[in-house]
Amino acid sequence: MRMLALAMTLLASAGADAATLAIVHARAWTMTTAAPIDDATIIVADGRVVSVSTGGSPPSGATVVDARGRIVTPGLMSGGTQLGLAEVAGAADTDDRSVATGPLGAAFDIQYALDANSVLLPVARADGLTRAMDMPGGAAVAPFTGLGAILHLVPGADIVERPRAAVFATVGDATLDKAGGSRAAQWILLRHALDEARTLAGRPPNLAPRDQAITRLDAAALAPVLARTIPLAITANRESDIRQAIRLARDEHVRVVIVGGVEAWRVAADLAAASIPVVLDPEANLPQDFDQLGARLDNAAILQRAGVEIGFTVSGNTIYLSYDAGLALREGAGMAVANGLPYAAALRAVTVAPQKIWGAVPLSGTLSPGAPADLVIWDGDPLEPSNAPVAVYVDGRETSLRTRQTALRDRYAPARAADPLPPGYR
Repeated sequence: MRMLALAMTLLASAGADAATLAIVHARAWTMTTAAPIDDATIIVADGRVVSVSTGGSPPSGATVVDARGRIVTPGLMSGGTQLGLAEVAGAADTDDRSVATGPLGAAFDIQYALDANSVLLPVARADGLTRAMDMPGGAAVAPFTGLGAILHLVPGADIVERPRAAVFATVGDATLDKAGGSRAAQWILLRHALDEARTLAGRPPNLAPRDQAITRLDAAALAPVLARTIPLAITANRESDIRQAIRLARDEHVRVVIVGGVEAWRVAADLAAASIPVVLDPEANLPQDFDQLGARLDNAAILQRAGVEIGFTVSGNTIYLSYDAGLALREGAGMAVANGLPYAAALRAVTVAPQKIWGAVPLSGTLSPGAPADLVIWDGDPLEPSNAPVAVYVDGRETSLRTRQTALRDRYAPARAADPLPPGYR
């Protein structure tokens, strides 16, 4: 009933479309300081954070929401999901993560398949997720898997905030067959593609070399990587592959992000020295294949202590990256804390760190002046999966916490509709 009472207070005092909002008596994690601000007043106007201060007074005419000492954080950002790309994995017509044949490698662009009506999006948003890097699952030309996009989970159809935000490639077991069976071939193909894209840049089509290995489409997709305006995201888990990625970043002068990085703890100092971030699964503790023999639950803590910027990508029920994206992300961050990662660092890994890694809207992931007003009021510790948001604001507007799950609950268990399920079970 504590959730219901607070929710009723919020709904009674807050208008969803108010131009100016003041959240008072909050325990605010701004992500610009090492500790939360107690008794904070957060002022929001025109979709932006105006100020966060201790004991501040709401401006005249503002809609006031009393957080009652509850934790308030920026909206969460997942470092890697496939929201809007896969609805039912067993139904091929709802799964647009990958392409198996054809000419597309680096140029496979998922933005054109994203479904803003996916019932999984409201579930993620109702669990505090407001941004995500959406990753392709696989392309026809190894070792590339395609172009990722940054999503902003606003209600409505326009959820793609930044298309073509990173080029993804996979080294290791997942793309061995397409590369001929050896990871050596994967690295050769990746390096050659970058070199060829550099050679082809600016050439008219009739001057292209006859023996080119990549298409003009793939060369164009790689051009921003060579210009360092977007990163090359390399999914790799084995230590030797991560070391190859570090060398590639140095030799090709490109920005590299490691995704997966199960054995990244072995080369933490080298990753930090090369300023290469890692988007990892903090729940990876058992090897799924021979590339992950060094899996350990304190991977995130070791990397953070070495100075590596980390973000998290966690699959729902360890299966799909589109299911329970918000809940799984929070659970993974909590697991990282339980295995040595400082609490503030875990919050950073699900808020401001992914923004910095992937280049989302400046200041997103923070509660700082000028930042987008994506914020969450929690009924308890956000890294405890049994807790849940009481209110989620996107661009300063309160969004509905109603999902397909709550609709089914209300339809088939109407007697419980006025008595919400336990926190986190919505």
